[in-house]
Amino acid sequence: MNLRTSNIERLKKEDHVFDVLVLGGGINGAVSAASLSAKGAKVALIDRGDFAGLTSSNSSNLAWGGIKYLESHEYLLVNKLCKSRNHLMRSYPSTVKEIRFLTTIAKGFRFPTKFVYLGTIFYWMIGRFFTQRPDYMSVKEIEKREPAINTSNAEGGFEYSDAYLYDNDARFVFNFIRSSMNYGCVAANYVESQNAVRENGIWKVSARDNMTGETFTIRSKVLINACGPYVDTHNKITEQKTEHQHLFSKGIHLIIDRVTEQKKILAFFASDGRLFFVIPMGNKTSIGTTDTQVQSPDVSVTEEDREFVLENINSLLDFDTPVTKKDIIAERCGVRPLAQKGGDGIANWVQLSRKHAVDQNKADQHISIFGGKTTDCINVGNEIADLVKDMGIELPHEKFKWYGEDSDAVRDEFYHQAKLMELDAYTVEGSSEPLTQRLWRRYGGRSLELLEDIRRDSSKAQRLMKNAEYLRCEIEYTAQHEMITKLEDFMRRRSKISQVVRHEDIIDAPGLKEACKIFFGDDAEAKLQEYVDAVESSR
Repeated sequence: MNLRTSNIERLKKEDHVFDVLVLGGGINGAVSAASLSAKGAKVALIDRGDFAGLTSSNSSNLAWGGIKYLESHEYLLVNKLCKSRNHLMRSYPSTVKEIRFLTTIAKGFRFPTKFVYLGTIFYWMIGRFFTQRPDYMSVKEIEKREPAINTSNAEGGFEYSDAYLYDNDARFVFNFIRSSMNYGCVAANYVESQNAVRENGIWKVSARDNMTGETFTIRSKVLINACGPYVDTHNKITEQKTEHQHLFSKGIHLIIDRVTEQKKILAFFASDGRLFFVIPMGNKTSIGTTDTQVQSPDVSVTEEDREFVLENINSLLDFDTPVTKKDIIAERCGVRPLAQKGGDGIANWVQLSRKHAVDQNKADQHISIFGGKTTDCINVGNEIADLVKDMGIELPHEKFKWYGEDSDAVRDEFYHQAKLMELDAYTVEGSSEPLTQRLWRRYGGRSLELLEDIRRDSSKAQRLMKNAEYLRCEIEYTAQHEMITKLEDFMRRRSKISQVVRHEDIIDAPGLKEACKIFFGDDAEAKLQEYVDAVESSR
């Protein structure tokens, strides 16, 4: 019995009442489950799709202090986000790393370049000087540092620092899900809440296994709605009245071949005046983003979106040959759920920040989480734990630290064992970093299990798929521990393979069928065809 099937059987037990049921496995739901389960609550979590399947897998991969909110004078918010960013960087030093933003200001911009630069100094001060100092640049200095930038319309620029999720936003979120399961949380993907009623002080959630069609009831004392952009939709089902609602901003990124060797984010203001980034993504580059108000969270990349991003990248950087649609390797598209207090849905949504809001109905023991961003995730987890405790749920290990990488002692032990094994000698040409760094960042202390696999059988250190930086032992570990229900779960979210390797190269990779056998056994061919059909239909 695999992990998902086992967990669903536990969810179905009619005589069991969980302390808390979390709906949604994005960043808000993931940290809520991780925090509560580590502190001793009996927690369940379900998501109607895969974990981190929507907004949490379509971000810019940034953990930043909100420099843009200085323009709207939200100084307290920037202060809070900078503190959260610094704490996240300290807690996840191999994953959340400082990165420089090389920013170019065009002539005629709404503020003088030196005035904007002074804003970065203020931002650095609010951030408690935690990062490198900002640095002003003339046009000649911009050209010297990054020859790829088209400076024909540049006034000047500067560099400042923020933080970046080195691997993958969805991977970062899933590690909270994995952590929550280590602490006893019963989590399952592709399980949907169709209805929820409260009877005799207990929530009874009618759940559907979206893979089999089976329906069953999950019981809990507290219900947390962390459905991301679908929070309002589920609150209508449960007849919950809330102070906040969501507005939606659609953002897209296009992934293309690497445009510069610099490991910096190139930042500009696009033709419509909004921020536009050129972001390193391994040996590829992510470009975008758009910022378009939409009425529904169900979005996709349009021709207009592609043309906007391509037009801006071709005007902002110098290319021998312009970037065209045929250069696009993959696309990222999602909505930013923006928390609005009251209102009629027609607020100045561009000025709405990504700060989270939590509404609670103490009488019904119901919590709704609105908005939010990765930077602030630890605060969300702690805040939810406090609210749940206030609702009468006992947290016997309330002070337990539920987040962060494994201890320095565990890390040193891993690196020492890896060095004795000469593990980095297995690194294949073309890898973006040493193998040991990659394994530690992805799995932390659990990577010691991978070393043991390699010691027993050196073939476990071989790449299974060409162009994909994943070893055979990683595929086997992932199949056992990371609830791969569809091939897309691995290709798009546990890893970023489908974001940095062209679809044609993925399908032709000799190791893909073997990976499917490891993941799905006798269902390997059907699961592979399901993945191919889904990708083809979305192109």
